[in-house]
Amino acid sequence: MQPNPLNQITSTREVNAPVNILYQAFANPVYLKEWWGPEGFTNTIHEFDLQPGGKWILTMHGPEKGNYGNSAVFTSVIPEQLVSWTRLSQPLFDMSIRFEAISPAASRMIFCMVFSSDEECEKMKKFVVPKNEENFDRLERVLAVMVK
Repeated sequence: MQPNPLNQITSTREVNAPVNILYQAFANPVYLKEWWGPEGFTNTIHEFDLQPGGKWILTMHGPEKGNYGNSAVFTSVIPEQLVSWTRLSQPLFDMSIRFEAISPAASRMIFCMVFSSDEECEKMKKFVVPKNEENFDRLERVLAVMVK
């Protein structure tokens, strides 16, 4: 069943890195903690068991104040293609990341967040869309180091 486009947020970024490097930027917590979240945030990853049924538990630390606990369970992991999970902490949504090769030196990352209702999605959209772009900007800085 296809998700209802009114209850989903999709963000895409093409990057100058091969798909295997792009995937490692997510799959390896050493890299992931450096770029996950909006500008100014840092992360403490408490658990990252990248397999179906595995948990991802982290604390996002705000730039000025605030610690934001996040917890999720991975539902699908296909290396260099797809990772999906269900959030167990608020806000609740299902998330998938697709990894696509464009060329030997470039790839694409697609975030898709699916909410339980159109209303919940609409509430989050104003915040999530620009923050996903910040996430991708941070990712590109990490990839620039990884590709060297």
